[in-house]
Amino acid sequence: MATRNIVLTNHQEQLLGTLIKVGRYQNASEVLREGLRLVEEKELQYQQKLLALRDAVAEGLQDIEAGRTVSLGVGEEITDYLYRRAAELTKKD
Repeated sequence: MATRNIVLTNHQEQLLGTLIKVGRYQNASEVLREGLRLVEEKELQYQQKLLALRDAVAEGLQDIEAGRTVSLGVGEEITDYLYRRAAELTKKD
């Protein structure tokens, strides 16, 4: 296993000490490994959201190119359109 030296703030040092003292973790390495696991999980979620967003943008651009768009004014026109679309999408057959 690799060995690294890290610098912690006072708050981080206190948190680390507390987590070990109460028995949640056995040592600082366990705390760090858990933290890295959480960062890795969060990064994976971020990448998945980014991919979904890119897919949605690509789909929207295809709709624009194919002419599948709606021109709306402002205010009530947009609200009316959204209510109509919501009603269409929630209709039970």
